[in-house]
Amino acid sequence: MSSSVTPTSTPIAGSNPWACKKVFTTGEAAELCKISQQTIIRCFDAGRLGGFRVPGSRFRRIPRADLIRFMQSNEIPTDQLDVPECKRILAVDDDPRIIELMMDTIGRDTRFELRTASTGFDAGMLVESFKPHLVLLDYLLPDINGQHVISRIRGNLALAGTRIIVVSGAIKQADVDTLLASGADEYIKKPFDAAHLAERINAILSA
Repeated sequence: MSSSVTPTSTPIAGSNPWACKKVFTTGEAAELCKISQQTIIRCFDAGRLGGFRVPGSRFRRIPRADLIRFMQSNEIPTDQLDVPECKRILAVDDDPRIIELMMDTIGRDTRFELRTASTGFDAGMLVESFKPHLVLLDYLLPDINGQHVISRIRGNLALAGTRIIVVSGAIKQADVDTLLASGADEYIKKPFDAAHLAERINAILSA
């Protein structure tokens, strides 16, 4: 494990495996509806349950909205799907070990949808399309520094609600002050403790 992080054996743990899922298999739909998979397939084939077939295969896929409509029309409780909006997190770091850790902790939390980037250019493209609720941003990127990414985010009104945690190695206090003044919400120094990072993610996204 990288010296830039102190690992934890307890990842951030979400309680609902369906929270961020947008498309379901027939087996997953059957589990949620508490009926047999064959019944789901028959309803799909009869047009009572919306969805699509995977090109080149027999597999059926059911978008979330179609599954909810089917459940509601058949008076099947939808409480497992009635969950708060999945929080989108973008992790930006050129160290593959840090990205691996982010995927192992944040990526396993069903409350979050995680995307990753290793350059400032890729991060800039993703913030436009992914519109993350939170960006975990390394300051020293291979192409540009994190300041440019922060400026791009803060200059976009569509990203006004995006929170930013700078997660980086030792940088001058003056640079930290500049980052915070430019719009970063918090600075966490590497090496960091994964449990502490998880705590700060939860706190910032709950604020």
